[in-house]
Amino acid sequence: MPLDASLAGSLLLAMPGMDDPMFARSALLLCQHDGDGALGVVLNRRTDVLLGELFDQLGIEPQRRELRGRQVLWGGPVHPDRGFVLHDDPRPWPSTLRFGSFGLTSSREILHALGRSEGPARFLVLVGHAGWGGEQLEGELARNAWLTVPASEDLVFESEPDLLWQAAAGGIGVDMARMADYSGRA
Repeated sequence: MPLDASLAGSLLLAMPGMDDPMFARSALLLCQHDGDGALGVVLNRRTDVLLGELFDQLGIEPQRRELRGRQVLWGGPVHPDRGFVLHDDPRPWPSTLRFGSFGLTSSREILHALGRSEGPARFLVLVGHAGWGGEQLEGELARNAWLTVPASEDLVFESEPDLLWQAAAGGIGVDMARMADYSGRA
């Protein structure tokens, strides 16, 4: 299935019949999508790591103490030892992938800026990401593994991770609890 248009900036919601337990009930923001493949980050999987632990590892003492208690999210199984900051800050941060109004930054500079209260106001810190080879995602979409929905900044940054999957589907009038956990062809 050829790539007709990039889905970067869209949310992918795992359909109830998703056969990969790693992505079951996941809400994933697609950050890059072209003929070579796709990259995205899962937004609704928490880790046991707090942002304060990352700050400690980097020798950062945040000015806003409440940042220490923010939970780091699991962005996916690819490069699980690599950190990313998803944000809506338009400034030109180094090592940033831009897509729509979002940025995905992998430089430590943004974490230092967050510690100094000079970073993005709205952000998520994630470890790892998800990835697909050329036409792999298109195949999954053709098999109805994912529901594609528009991603808004409010939905991404203001939703509770545990509620994001259903909230994103509800935004387009879909109740995931009523969806069949199988798909077929007529």
